[in-house]
Amino acid sequence: QVQLVESGGGLVQAGGSLRLSCAASGRTLSSYVMGWFRQAPGKEREIVAAISRNGGHSYYPDSVKGRFTISRDNAKNTVYLQLNSLKPEDTAVYYCAAKRRDFIDLYVYTRRADYDYWGQGTQVTVSS
Repeated sequence: QVQLVESGGGLVQAGGSLRLSCAASGRTLSSYVMGWFRQAPGKEREIVAAISRNGGHSYYPDSVKGRFTISRDNAKNTVYLQLNSLKPEDTAVYYCAAKRRDFIDLYVYTRRADYDYWGQGTQVTVSS
């Protein structure tokens, strides 16, 4: 079992940037596909980024493509989400998630139901 702890959220003005971190313990992250999701009040939890086990492939929905960047440092057991050009509609709780994958390939999971482990979330608030 892997435990995930997010950090780096906060209050930022529109157009600003934040870097979220997700630190893992209990298992080595290199065995997991990692994802970042967000959930705004009254809305469904949605994916904003995912990255393959070795970092060779990443996925972004159109809503954040070109503004968010996911990366991972398996040696540090940490995954990052760089948020640039933030908009008020990016305001949400951001969650890190992990899904174990036996194959070392470029596959990423994009559905919430695919992921087995979740962090507690970190709040991102973007003011206009």
